[in-house]
Amino acid sequence: MPTLTATHIGTATVLLRIGDLTVLTDPAFDPGPADYPAARPLRRLTGPALTADDLPPIHLVLLSHDQHHDNLDASGRRVLTRAATVLTTPEAAGRLGGTAVGLAPWQSRRITVGTTTVTVTATPARHGPAGTEQVTGPVTGFVVEYDGGTLYLSGDTVRHEALAEIGERYAIDTAFLHLGDAHFPSTGDRRFSLSAAEGAELARTLRARTVVPVHYESWEHLAEDPARIAEAFAAPDLAGRLRRLTPGVPTRL
Repeated sequence: MPTLTATHIGTATVLLRIGDLTVLTDPAFDPGPADYPAARPLRRLTGPALTADDLPPIHLVLLSHDQHHDNLDASGRRVLTRAATVLTTPEAAGRLGGTAVGLAPWQSRRITVGTTTVTVTATPARHGPAGTEQVTGPVTGFVVEYDGGTLYLSGDTVRHEALAEIGERYAIDTAFLHLGDAHFPSTGDRRFSLSAAEGAELARTLRARTVVPVHYESWEHLAEDPARIAEAFAAPDLAGRLRRLTPGVPTRL
């Protein structure tokens, strides 16, 4: 059975080593602080724990979406050009070209490197309240199956009914959940990512054995106090499931 090692680089960027396979999620490597003007401006407060130059060769990038700088910035786009394969939404693949492949929900792709084979399946995600899809754009999550384990990467999503099917289809060993309770001044109390409490409820739905929180720091719009994560997972039925990673430090899961 291949070993699994994760290094949280910052926000939604995680470097995964699954046996012989090296995987990177949502590459954002611009130094901070940095401002990104837009209809809903983004501000990065701190930079990543590793730079793009620190990365090993990347076999696979799992990109939840390409339209927001906290998931893919200018430095991250350069990383994509060095990756053997990029899996993302069909819309993002059409814009990115190169090695990008688009997967609709429940479509799969097998990747083999050395002695390690994984099956990656796109999963539903919705980056905001119902009715905001035309503004936020399409997003995907991923399930990664390998010999002896199954990972779930939520992508930027709020909790909604379509996520329940993930737990029905798969036995999730480790779930990487995009938290942060993203809010913007121009949209009031509308939420654009999971809160800690919603993440805990999703962990229950998935019956995930281990939950790794990501996407809760480094940006101004991720406004929820990180202490809420520990509070939400302190419930007796979730005891021992939370696994917080020290940024920049490889951790075996």
